[in-house]
Amino acid sequence: MHRHGYQGRKFGRKTDQREALIKGLADSLVLRESIETTLPKAKEVMSYTEKLITRAKKGGLHNRRQIISGLQTKAAAHKLVDELAPKLNARNSGHLRVKKTGLRRGDNAQLARVSFVDDLDKKAPAPKAGKPAPKQAAKRAPARKPAVKTTAKEKK
Repeated sequence: MHRHGYQGRKFGRKTDQREALIKGLADSLVLRESIETTLPKAKEVMSYTEKLITRAKKGGLHNRRQIISGLQTKAAAHKLVDELAPKLNARNSGHLRVKKTGLRRGDNAQLARVSFVDDLDKKAPAPKAGKPAPKQAAKRAPARKPAVKTTAKEKK
């Protein structure tokens, strides 16, 4: 999935280095199903991987070969086509989510986590609409007055 005449983010790299970076991030995202990187890289890899997911959902030998060329390892390409794409058939788009996580300690760069949306939804199920969740009263200890020390002069 080479993009000639590219007008996106350049990351201060030459074309081949930039393509290798995006391929590597996409490969890691497919294998691990979640990665943390800088926000601009996260946005770029999300766009790139969404297109690969669309190809994987179509299936067929030609699309599989294009996915293999779009990722760094064959294992990631086969996982995307055989395992992940069938799970994502219910969605037309929006398979990935970018969530800001914090700032990097060294250079204060904004970090973000890219992950598959369906995986996040399985981990944290939403409460059912029929019954509202019971409210738990916060139990607090009664407030105590701070102990005041008195000196010998004050006692007299």
